[in-house]
Amino acid sequence: MLLHDQAREHALGRLGSSFHECKRLLRWMSPLAKGNLRCLLLLLLTVLGLCWTRYKLNPTVKKTSIVHLFEWRWNDVALECERYLAPNGFAGVQVSPPNENLVIMSPWRPWWERYQPISYKICSRSGNENEFRDMVTRCNNVGVRIYVDAVINHMCSSGAGSGYRGTCGSYFSAGDRDFPAVPYSNFDFNDRICETASGDIENYSDPVQVRNCRLLGLVDLTQRKDGVRSKIADYMNHLIDTGVAGFRIDATKHIWPEDINAIISKLNNLNTQWFSRGSRPFIYQEVIDMGGEAVRNKEYFRNGRVTEFRYGAQLGTVLRKWNGEKMANLKNWGENWNLMPSDKAIVFVDNHDNQRGHGAGGASILTFWNPRLYKMAVGFMLAHPYGSTRIMSSYKWPKHIQNGTDINNWVGPPSYSDGSIKHVSINPNGTCGNGWVCEHRWHQIRNMVIFRNAVHDKPIAWWWDNSNNQVAFGRDGKGFIVFNNDDRNLSEMLSTGLPAGIYCDVITGQKEGNQCTGIQIHVAANGIANFHISSQAKEPFIAIHVEAKL
Repeated sequence: MLLHDQAREHALGRLGSSFHECKRLLRWMSPLAKGNLRCLLLLLLTVLGLCWTRYKLNPTVKKTSIVHLFEWRWNDVALECERYLAPNGFAGVQVSPPNENLVIMSPWRPWWERYQPISYKICSRSGNENEFRDMVTRCNNVGVRIYVDAVINHMCSSGAGSGYRGTCGSYFSAGDRDFPAVPYSNFDFNDRICETASGDIENYSDPVQVRNCRLLGLVDLTQRKDGVRSKIADYMNHLIDTGVAGFRIDATKHIWPEDINAIISKLNNLNTQWFSRGSRPFIYQEVIDMGGEAVRNKEYFRNGRVTEFRYGAQLGTVLRKWNGEKMANLKNWGENWNLMPSDKAIVFVDNHDNQRGHGAGGASILTFWNPRLYKMAVGFMLAHPYGSTRIMSSYKWPKHIQNGTDINNWVGPPSYSDGSIKHVSINPNGTCGNGWVCEHRWHQIRNMVIFRNAVHDKPIAWWWDNSNNQVAFGRDGKGFIVFNNDDRNLSEMLSTGLPAGIYCDVITGQKEGNQCTGIQIHVAANGIANFHISSQAKEPFIAIHVEAKL
């Protein structure tokens, strides 16, 4: 389960104070047990056990990955939590912005209309507030947490005009900076302090412009005002009280880090119906920093985790074998590749922006359109201990490339003629229909989520490579993974560090009962196993772990 650094510090503080509470309780109980040593030992074990488990986030199962169910309806998210995510060890779901947004008819209902707020009412194409509450409750009840994509940098486009064109029917006037459903007025925006002629960001090398001027014409809120901070915090607290576990903060690099900190300080503790008392919301911030930015990701570390956009771009470059890169170079993957510290990073192979060719990363980004390399990239991410992992779950759109750009990258989710989002149907083989891709339901990715949970607390061990694009590594006695991204077959006897036995490869199949539905790997008493992977294999990697052992 994901845990914000602030929550960890809070829990440790509470653990210290509760240790003294436990000691006082033991002193009170000891006279009762003086005549019975067995009773005393039993009481000691019982009380110390209670004192410890009270502060373990999840004492039975470690869940380590969230999935972004991009543009899903709340009813479908709730069903997915119950029928699929919880049984397969997913920690949580990032959901699309739930608040009222501008309805855009030209082009026809694009996905990015969700990032043009009109108010903070819970009312969007994904459903109304009752449906949102039902989703959060049902997902929490099965141990899957909800993380909301919070759009708090801006409201809608300055050229959106005025009227009652929000998804809840609220009135607004973008030109007058009037959003009465919040309410915001023209005193709540940065127009007075942006110093560019257009009012938009004109120079991304100027951090003041990046934070004080309009991003792509979106009217920019002034979070330095306490009134604006409070209204944003009220919206986020409403969601916290509903039961959400945390937030992705959209466009964070366009907000001053001290303003983010001030807003976070106003947030409530998580709802004690599902979270231990004093738990704080998990925060991760969208900061695109590819290494040459005026705004640096490290400026936001004190507020929570930060999106590491270089991760997917660099991993995609390696797997594509561009610029002379090869998988053997991944032996020192992580901070040595100029990535941010692991305990600060949210990592992903692709996201809803860059899989459409914008946001960051360019052509190196791997997506579901290239499933062979994409599965390897996600497999590597989930096998490697660096960062907290987020998996993308997409829908298809009609790609149309002109001059190197997908001119259909605006296309919204699968929808009916009235603009409502289509239900996510599930095919007999477990994949999705109705235009939904559902990468998280690809069995290779699902099984690697389970792999990551099984090895979560173990470091990398037993690294092997052929100095090119065949690599393997273990997770110190809990799991082992082998990749063949070369143009020749792999056939190697490798030290796995695993206990002897027969293991099921979770890429070509999985363990079902007392048999494997795919390849079996025999690990000898000395931990050595024989691996064969064809260069033409549909999924050219093998993964085994202790929970897939016969």
